[in-house]
Amino acid sequence: MMIKKKYSFQQGFTLIELMITVAIVGILAAIAYPSYQQHVLKSWRANGASCLLELANRMERRYTGSSTYAPPTPDTLLTSGCAAEGDMPNRYTFAYEGTPDNAAFEIRAVPVTGSPQASDPCDTLTINHFGQKLVVGADSGWDADRCWRR
Repeated sequence: MMIKKKYSFQQGFTLIELMITVAIVGILAAIAYPSYQQHVLKSWRANGASCLLELANRMERRYTGSSTYAPPTPDTLLTSGCAAEGDMPNRYTFAYEGTPDNAAFEIRAVPVTGSPQASDPCDTLTINHFGQKLVVGADSGWDADRCWRR
């Protein structure tokens, strides 16, 4: 009598194959996550810059209507509209540099301390009555042109 051997084929993954896959996913995540974080900072910076442009436009409308940049009392310009939409109040605080008067204003978008935006290398974005787009406190190599670019 002849005995037939049954061969069984196992299906699935070995532990080594699974560990290699986990290592590859980990390496890809380690590369992709910092890039994603930088993209998020850049997109919020673009939102802050757009909001500064909108606020400067509203200041120009104020000047056209009353021949002064001086704010009325109470002044809700910097706490309404784009400055209050979405997650913007958790990312940026909008403030005047000094007090707007009959001839001049400067508005700043300052990253909120402790927020993810606080690590933005551009730090504070500003715009003035001349339409000059500037940065204050930017890291080395980060100038106004680079920070205001979309």
